[in-house]
Amino acid sequence: MTIWTVARDALLLLALAPYVYYLLSIIAASKFFSRKVAAPVPAAFTPGVSILKPIRGLDRETYQNYASFCAQEYLEFEILFCVSDEQDAAVAVIHQLIADFPQRSIRLLVGCEPIGVSDKVNKLCRMAGEARYDVLLVSDSDVRAEQGFLRTVVAPLADPKVGGVTCLYRGITDGSFAADIEAMGSSADFAPGVLSAWMLGGRQLDFMLGAVMVTTKDRLAAIGGFESIADYFCDDYELGNRLAASGTPVILSTAPVSIVYPGTTLAEAFRHQVRWNLSIRYSRPLSHFGLIFSQGIFWTILGICLAPANWMAYCYVIAYGLLRTDSALSVGARGMGDQLIRRKGWMLPIRDAFAFLVWLASFFPQRIRWRDKTFLVRDKKLIAVP
Repeated sequence: MTIWTVARDALLLLALAPYVYYLLSIIAASKFFSRKVAAPVPAAFTPGVSILKPIRGLDRETYQNYASFCAQEYLEFEILFCVSDEQDAAVAVIHQLIADFPQRSIRLLVGCEPIGVSDKVNKLCRMAGEARYDVLLVSDSDVRAEQGFLRTVVAPLADPKVGGVTCLYRGITDGSFAADIEAMGSSADFAPGVLSAWMLGGRQLDFMLGAVMVTTKDRLAAIGGFESIADYFCDDYELGNRLAASGTPVILSTAPVSIVYPGTTLAEAFRHQVRWNLSIRYSRPLSHFGLIFSQGIFWTILGICLAPANWMAYCYVIAYGLLRTDSALSVGARGMGDQLIRRKGWMLPIRDAFAFLVWLASFFPQRIRWRDKTFLVRDKKLIAVP
């Protein structure tokens, strides 16, 4: 047996890794989404909730995104919006909400103390200080929630051992190719990884997902408040990781939300996805490197090229097609109700090739572009570039 044969066989064995990962995500999805029926939401647990929305500019369908939270059927909650100044384009939308939902407690806060580099976290610091209720729900401006979401996402806090709750998310797009390619990653790439981590981590997480983060004032104060993470690039990861490290783990809610993706170009989608990969690279370097073993399109092509016989090459193609599709359908379509995966599943190989190029690009030195500001990252912290 030659060195080449040994190396080839080793690579062919490694090429099976993404198929194992797909199987793992399918099993995790089955276990996770079965909890929707097995664990009904306790009707008696309805603590007051303060929803915190740090705002900067307009997103696509901004009014509908905000209104989905105003329309929640929940006993007692308030919504706090915080903008940097009165000239923010979202101010008019928020005033319209206040007029359209007079029965809701909706407050608009203008300005915040520059505690750290992160404008978002600075706003959270002010809103948390002015929130009326003990339960705090942080949600991004481009998030849309379904009816019943608020009751479901707060329910795990009935257990005093729980530190926080977070949610999976799917994408809503304008139907453009670039937006679809980017949004498909939410259900087909990101969510399977989170569910695998959930299952392997004893059905708990040690991180949060920025779309929705729920905790209480007491648990937040125990880890130093939002002030302690105001300079960090990955504030969602830091918040969840610190809660878990304090002995109060993060629970993954069975209620997903939707992210409304803007119309975009392929270049803009690429840059946005690189920034998302960088958030993993800087917060969880080993997990970022380990993404190589989830790159099914790369390993399948490698398997085809190295296969010593045609039948083996066909096996790699069939395994990729079946397992990749079933993973996306189990997590995205059947589990999260993602219609994009149902309608455009044929785009999965294109999405996988796109994701592989994004992952490669994320290894090179990067400046982080967020809204109209540029940052460097050092020791997980943001450093503003003048």
